[in-house]
Order: sequence, then structure tokens, then C-alpha cells
Amino acid sequence: MPEKKSESNRRDFLTGRVIKQAAEQAGENLADYLSNATEEITVPSGGSTIRLSTRAMATEFAVVMNPGRSQQVIQASDALDMLHELEQLMTVYRSNSEMSRVNAEAAAGPVSIDSRLFEVLDQSRQICLDTEGGFDPSSGPLIALWQDRRRLGRIPTQTEIDSCLAHTGIDQFEFDHTNQTIHYRFPENELNLGGIGKGYALDVAGQFLKEQKLENWLFYGGFSSILARGSHNQLQGWPVGIKNPLFTSQRLGTILLKNYAMSTSGSSVQHFRHEGKRYGHILDPRTGWPVSELLSVTVIAPSAALADALSTAFYVIGIEKALEYCENHSEVGTILIPAPTQGRKLSPVIRGIPNEFLFLDRDQLLS
Repeated sequence: MPEKKSESNRRDFLTGRVIKQAAEQAGENLADYLSNATEEITVPSGGSTIRLSTRAMATEFAVVMNPGRSQQVIQASDALDMLHELEQLMTVYRSNSEMSRVNAEAAAGPVSIDSRLFEVLDQSRQICLDTEGGFDPSSGPLIALWQDRRRLGRIPTQTEIDSCLAHTGIDQFEFDHTNQTIHYRFPENELNLGGIGKGYALDVAGQFLKEQKLENWLFYGGFSSILARGSHNQLQGWPVGIKNPLFTSQRLGTILLKNYAMSTSGSSVQHFRHEGKRYGHILDPRTGWPVSELLSVTVIAPSAALADALSTAFYVIGIEKALEYCENHSEVGTILIPAPTQGRKLSPVIRGIPNEFLFLDRDQLLS
């Protein structure tokens, strides 16, 4: 994405007020996209690259660069090494991590924590407030409950869900910005950075690359979280594929990403069935139950942490609320894909992504 975007056609080429009927909004926005797109579309493609990777946070992280000076390889390697320190800071799956220490001690009184951990936790708190609980870093007990009951071959009871809900919600956590401490209201409270940690790690490592004057690179974590800077192959950015959520082996389109981050959430792959009903892996933190209005959500944002958290939040809060958020935060763009009402063609709702950076396969779209 470009560093600066105008207030009108380049930023919000899909105009109009948010309406209540999601199907109508999808149809109108897609029609606008198709009519505004050029007739002859050349889909941008990648060229030769250098790639370094490491495994952290239970996934693969990689830096992709244009061929060039050898020093950039050392700089990328140093950025990748930073991820392991950040994992030790944020993970809840190691008893000796900083996040685990906070979860164990913060109910007894305010706990002083590492400034980086406080930063990402406070960012999580703010996004939770801004999305009305669509993203909530305190929902870890709900996720653990569903995972445990799935292993037992059943779904949670409402009583079990209510028990978790009694100890979730960002209002149960006291943040002291002056002293950088956190205090939990109950011993059962827990904070988990699973929905934002990868993005934050990309932001920190990406900032290091910028400080090293490395100008053109794409940094990804787990393929769903991406941070890009500069350009590639004489394009206006880095070409990033968008999967068709119904047929994940097919590419629905390509987006050119420049000096922006991108994240995608969906339950097309991670889901399970119980007694004939399909349940996705993304829970609504406010109800404790899986959500299913959308097939997938792609978000572009200035930071990878924000894109990560918002892709989950938008999936939870749905089309109308997601578009309202974008109306109030012009730096954020999104592609929301609801389930088709008929057939297999899709009607994505697009907001805040200029035509010249988005290339969709019209054959897969409902015109």
C-alpha cells in the first residue's frame, strides 16, 4: 500500500453509508469494484528473491528480500533471531515466560512487567475497546475450554461457557500506564496474546530492519500475518495472494502491499463437526460460541499487530460493524467475504483498498 493516500477515490473508492443488509452491501460494493476496475487487468507477479526463515511461536517466520548486497542477509538473520526472545516474552505455553509470570502473580497485586510486553498488552486492551469486545486478549480460557471439550468428543455446555465468561472481559484488568503494571481482579483471569503476538513480533523485527536501512522486504509469520516495506519486481509493492476461502487451493486475487501489514482470518480450514453441525475455531469472546457469518476476513493496516487483531475482530463483529470501524479509521482497509447465498461464486465486501492495488479473479466473483 502507498505511504500516503488521499481522502477520496484512492482511499475510499467504495463509497456509501454502512447499511444494515449485509447481502445488499456486498452486492453494491462488488459492483462498484467491478465497474471501477480496468478492463484489461495484468495480475502482478513476483520475481527472484532471497528468503531466510526460522520457526517460532509454533509457526514459520520468513524474510523475503530482493537480490542485493550480502549485508542484508546478516540483517535479516538478526531480525529473525529477535523472534525467539519475543516468543519467550509473550508465550503462555512456557511456565518461565514473562506472560506466564504475569498470569500467575497479577491477581495478588499490581505486577511490573517488561515494557515491550506492557506495550502489546495495552494495544490489545485498546483494540478490544475499539471493537466492542470483538477482539479480547482475555478470552484464552474460552479457547482452552473448547479445545478440551473437543478432545472429549463434545461441545461445552452453556454452564461451562458461562463459568469462563465470568472471568473474561478487559474490564477485569487494571492497567497502570504510569508505573507500567497490571492487576487482575480474579485468580481465574488470564491474558493471552495468541491473536496479536505474531503481528507484534513482525512489527518489532520490521522496525529493526528499517533502522538497518533495509528498504525492500516482506516479512511474514505463519502465512496469515504479513508486513511489507518497499517494492519488488518493479511493482508498486509486494504481490501477496488472497486465497478463495471455499477452495483454498485457488487464488482469489492478489494485493500489492507496500509499507503496510496484512492479516487474514477464517474458519475454512480450522473447524470441526459435532452431531452434524459445523463449528469454526474463532469464538465470539462476548458469547463464548463460534461465529460463522463470514468465510474469511482480510485486513490491511499500518502495523502487523493491528492487522492481526482486527482480522479476528472483524470476523467476530460482522460486516456492518467492521465497515463502521473502517469508516472511523481511514488507515484500515478490509476484504470481507460472506458465504455465498447461491452457487459457488463469491461477493466480497471491500473497503479502503484502492483499485490499483487489488486484483481479483472476476471468474470467481458473482457479478
